[in-house]
Amino acid sequence: MTKSRTRIIDLLKMQAGVTVQAKGWVRTKRGNKNIAFIALNDGSTIHNVQIVCDMSVFTEEQLRPVTTGACIRVKGELVPSVGTQQSVEIKASEIEVYGTADPAVYPLQKKGHSMEFLREIAHLRPRTNTFGCIFRIRHAMAYAIHKYFNDNGFVYLHTPIITASDCEGAGAMFQVTTLDLKNPPKEKDNSIDYSKDFFGRQTSLTVSGQLEGELGALALGEIYTFGPTFRAENSNTPRHLAEFWMIEPEMAFYDIVDNMDLAEDFIKYLVKYALENCAADIGFLNNMIDKDLINRLEGVCDTEFVRLTYTEGIEILTASGQDFEYPVSWGVDLQSEHERYLVEKHFKRPVILTDYPKEIKAFYMKENPDGKTVRAMDILFPKIGEIIGGSQREENLETLRRRIVEMNMSEESLDWYLDTRRFGTAPHSGFGLGFERLLLFITGMANIRDVIPFPRTPKSAEF
Repeated sequence: MTKSRTRIIDLLKMQAGVTVQAKGWVRTKRGNKNIAFIALNDGSTIHNVQIVCDMSVFTEEQLRPVTTGACIRVKGELVPSVGTQQSVEIKASEIEVYGTADPAVYPLQKKGHSMEFLREIAHLRPRTNTFGCIFRIRHAMAYAIHKYFNDNGFVYLHTPIITASDCEGAGAMFQVTTLDLKNPPKEKDNSIDYSKDFFGRQTSLTVSGQLEGELGALALGEIYTFGPTFRAENSNTPRHLAEFWMIEPEMAFYDIVDNMDLAEDFIKYLVKYALENCAADIGFLNNMIDKDLINRLEGVCDTEFVRLTYTEGIEILTASGQDFEYPVSWGVDLQSEHERYLVEKHFKRPVILTDYPKEIKAFYMKENPDGKTVRAMDILFPKIGEIIGGSQREENLETLRRRIVEMNMSEESLDWYLDTRRFGTAPHSGFGLGFERLLLFITGMANIRDVIPFPRTPKSAEF
């Protein structure tokens, strides 16, 4: 394939003595009446290439529009660099300005910017060093996810974005409709007549591909989904988004131990992949965002995760003497502060918590013989809390039907799901990994809005 430029990531690996052409955006320009230095970046790497402009070759007028943010083409000889930041630089012979950036109004000048400010200009923030790193890592992690499952024989199943089922039974779903919101058709009892809607029934954006994923697993063996999911929760915390991406494998013939083994192996693979393939970007984030990032990532790879039951976890928390904001007792849903205490203070390594009370978990989780707990498992990570949630699924038809009734859910709307238990049911398990939660851990960022290109949160749907 013929290219009109050489990417900067490749230029910096080349030997001096050849003529090259680079294209990118100006990060900085400095110099004097004899020489000018331009730092150029094209997004392929955290590193810039230095452009050296001899002012006997270029006029001041030619270089005046070459300001921070401008887009240019540079042709010249790749020569050894006398600087310490790179081994080669470009001695420019030609410069063409594709697009200018007025310094009076271009918002990304050479100074520090707050994360809050950069969220307001999310369409420009990928040009910063920090967000260039984050989005390259995001790409690498997406690739690694597909590679891991492909190499382990999983089938990539595309589950629906528009659905009539509420997987979690929580009701926090975005409605999809083509009805006239000012004058919707009504039933005799004055409720909305969804039979007149596009799909002939009430539909929403998916909160999870799990239920459909189970259908695939009970035919194909091992499947995974990886796509956008949506939660209409009015939550403005640094850990929640209204639109986010989920990775959800489902596996036939896996029990809860198999499920834990897979989840631990999977997340260790992803962390190792990041360390090996995103070293420059992670190094930058370690230096600029979180000084302990690399140590924390390496720590996950080098240690066996602790496995203990929810009941054991509650006993540890109760005996800790900690003054938690949310009191701890058996039966409560653990908060991030509880999860992080177990990981960061007590065990000082990742924890897999199992066997939660059935009252705080979803209807599809397999009951334990005690009748009080289910075969759920959550993986808890430092700084994040829960990063993976999963369970062995309930394969017994009558037990599953009873749980649906207990949770006041509609058996009729889940009849298709129950068919997998009526016809050739089998033990099976699965889990979900929030992609953005993973990226928080990999990048060391503190706010989930900063690891997705265009965050969707309450009262915010820009771009």
